[in-house]
Amino acid sequence: MIKPLALYIGLRYTRAKRRNSFISFISLASIIGIALGITVLITVLSVINGFDEQIRHRFFAIAPQVTVLTDQNISQGWPGLVEETRKVSQVQAGAPFISGQGMILNGDVLRGVNILGILPQEELKVSQLAKQVTQGSIQTLTPGSFNIMLGKTLASQLDLQLGDSISVFVAQSSDEMLPNFDYQKFTVSAIFSSSQGFGFDQLLAYTNLVDAETLFAETQHSNGLHLKLNNLYQAGWVNQQLQASLPSNYSIMDWTQQFGSFFQTLAMQKTMLFVILLFIIGIAVFNLISTLIMMVNEKRADIAILRTLGATPFTIMNTFIVQGALIGFMGTFLGLLGGILLAVNITAIVDFIQRIFHVQLISESVYFVNFLPSKIMPADLIKVCATAFGLSILATIYPALVAFRTQPAEVLRYE
Repeated sequence: MIKPLALYIGLRYTRAKRRNSFISFISLASIIGIALGITVLITVLSVINGFDEQIRHRFFAIAPQVTVLTDQNISQGWPGLVEETRKVSQVQAGAPFISGQGMILNGDVLRGVNILGILPQEELKVSQLAKQVTQGSIQTLTPGSFNIMLGKTLASQLDLQLGDSISVFVAQSSDEMLPNFDYQKFTVSAIFSSSQGFGFDQLLAYTNLVDAETLFAETQHSNGLHLKLNNLYQAGWVNQQLQASLPSNYSIMDWTQQFGSFFQTLAMQKTMLFVILLFIIGIAVFNLISTLIMMVNEKRADIAILRTLGATPFTIMNTFIVQGALIGFMGTFLGLLGGILLAVNITAIVDFIQRIFHVQLISESVYFVNFLPSKIMPADLIKVCATAFGLSILATIYPALVAFRTQPAEVLRYE
């Protein structure tokens, strides 16, 4: 016989054919309910993780992780500044930039943009901008060529193609009442494309650092370094270290200050969905409570006989806890298996639905990607399964207490 006694009897009760088939049905419904709840929860969390990974990958392909601003001329002293910043352990590389506001005119269409002057070879070390180029090459941004690289959306709005000439206007004074503009002719030599939801395609234009310096010679602009980190989640710590090591005339900003609220919103959505979908498991747990209470009522005679044979109230209580735990374990295991299978194949399933019904369920302009990503994280699996199984154990407490308080004399009197 399996020991302890409560485990043996609980397993026998679970395997035995019950006289009341309705209790068996409710037990099966509890298992299916827990399994479905876990499956849905794992799948949804995996999809959110996939979106988060895709957004971070696409966002930081262009957006800087840490920015060092200075009022000094960056075009000459940037190598020394890069070496200074790399003394901080997490800093992997740095690239100089010059940034300013301008307007691009083509025909009678005018668009405002943020113009960034970069050194292409150095920019490759801190971003994946070169991989975003769809036409031309980032290497065409050579000094003195006055070539410019535009986003796909901006180029479309201005009806521009490779080789087209455009006029770039910048303000030469800060007087809003009587602004003084200067302009420079540029040639479109490359076009890049990023996720539409971030707006990079229509807000940014790139040129060489030397050409940007010429363009913004007498204009208010900013310059400094864009830094890449070994771990972008250490941006706050790197910010503190750089502020402590660099002179006071340097200003440090990191992505958590510039874009942190956006990613905090994504994290909050994941937490809220976890709590909301947990109610699905909660409904199945209530079914488990009903199942065990009916089971206790059905087994009242058995409980009385066991008590008269010497079984303690705690043994009786543990018997029904074992039954509830077994139902919870089966539901959790099936839900884990189903959740992993669905999460792994959800991208293919959605693509199949879109292909069969000729619909676009995921739009890049709304969701930043045009497919349904999925990423399974072990921590989420552990959290979901532990929570579901824990709720199942809690659900057994009240029915087990009912069995615990059963008086053998009262039950046998009516048998």
